[in-house]
Amino acid sequence: MPDAPPPLPKSQPFFKRRHSTMLKLFGVGGLILIMLIPLLMIQGVLSDRLARRNEAVDDITSSWGKDQHIIGPVLVVPYLHHGTVVRSVTLPDGRVETREVAETTVAFAYFLPDTLEITGDVQTQTLHRGIYDAAVFRGLINLSGKFPVPDMAALKIDPKDVLCKDAAVTLAVTDLRGTRESLVLDWGGKKIQLQPGSQLPGYTTGITAPLASDQPIAAPTTFAITLDLNGSSGIYFAPFGIQNVVALKSNWPDPGFRGAFLPADRNVRPDGFEANWKVSYYGRDYPQRWTSRSGNERFTTTAVSNSLFGAQFLSVLDAYRYVERSIKYGVLFFVLVFTTFFLFEVTARQKIHPLQYLMVGAALCLFYLALLSASEFIGFTASYFIATVAATGLITWYCSHFLGGGGRTLIIGGGLIGVYTFLYITLRQQDYALLMGTVGLFILLGVVMWVTRKVDWYARDAD
Repeated sequence: MPDAPPPLPKSQPFFKRRHSTMLKLFGVGGLILIMLIPLLMIQGVLSDRLARRNEAVDDITSSWGKDQHIIGPVLVVPYLHHGTVVRSVTLPDGRVETREVAETTVAFAYFLPDTLEITGDVQTQTLHRGIYDAAVFRGLINLSGKFPVPDMAALKIDPKDVLCKDAAVTLAVTDLRGTRESLVLDWGGKKIQLQPGSQLPGYTTGITAPLASDQPIAAPTTFAITLDLNGSSGIYFAPFGIQNVVALKSNWPDPGFRGAFLPADRNVRPDGFEANWKVSYYGRDYPQRWTSRSGNERFTTTAVSNSLFGAQFLSVLDAYRYVERSIKYGVLFFVLVFTTFFLFEVTARQKIHPLQYLMVGAALCLFYLALLSASEFIGFTASYFIATVAATGLITWYCSHFLGGGGRTLIIGGGLIGVYTFLYITLRQQDYALLMGTVGLFILLGVVMWVTRKVDWYARDAD
């Protein structure tokens, strides 16, 4: 009878047992990565809803009026330009020669005002298209100031070549569809009806008043124009004067002051705002006078756009933007809740199945979907409260059945309420959101370190 085999040496614990904590930790990390899939799907739903909202707003504003850019006024004086051009001439014998030929063309000289004063009263209202809203406005804008005597000598133009009768005052405006009455230019006390179309280079929409005078402009002339406009999004002005003074008031409570210049003073109230700008021509890149001839390319639409300033009538952060920002914190919620479950398993020997992790993660994802869907009908604050109560209540009820203790369930429920409250405050603090979020993460990390400070991880795996 063969001898019995020698006894096997005492084996070390299985790899799974020796590294159970690390395996569990990697498993929790894998579950967090899995939960990013529904979170990304909700992000896609948000993008789709935001695109639909933008389409509805564009549909409303395209019918009502666009954002308004008021550029001008400008004094346009045509003149005869004498020069030579090189042309190809066919001789009787068939040969082709190039010759310089004298040519007279009509060119234009442009003059900006010395002073420009603008006062505006802009009243906003909300239009609806389905469940979507768009802020639009109706504005009464008064422009006044003084034009100097056109300095033709500075532009090297012979006074004999000036076509005084065809001089005009022109103004570029983005959208004049909302104008209900005829517009009139007060030119030194003379009333001139404005005609549609702009003569400003690079702009087609606007108004023009032909001066129709045989006499040259021999003295500085005052002007005044009143515009009645429909618009949306915002209203902006160009600093065409040497000195520009703009006073704007509105019933919009949340303006955004945009452009190259900020108001010298402002007063923003819950029922509207008042803002005043004082701008000189040193902050722009184009001159006070130029001609349409080559070599005068400093006046461009890009240069004008870079000098615009005014007010925007859009909320800086609407409900969709708040939801978008809150979704960015979704991973943080997964980490906090799943880490809490992991600590329960480590410190209290509480067994939690991966499926239970996923169920709680699904409830956390539904918070954002509830927040998005409710915010389309009610305010963000009310939507956030409803979504918080629904998600916290569902998770707390579910956890009470498998955590095996009322204290642990209260930790989960209280922790969720605390974190959701902290997130809401962070979202509302636009300027300090990053700082508050960083401080909150340090506090939470400190809590985890304090709870696990006495855990002997090696001894636990060796048991």
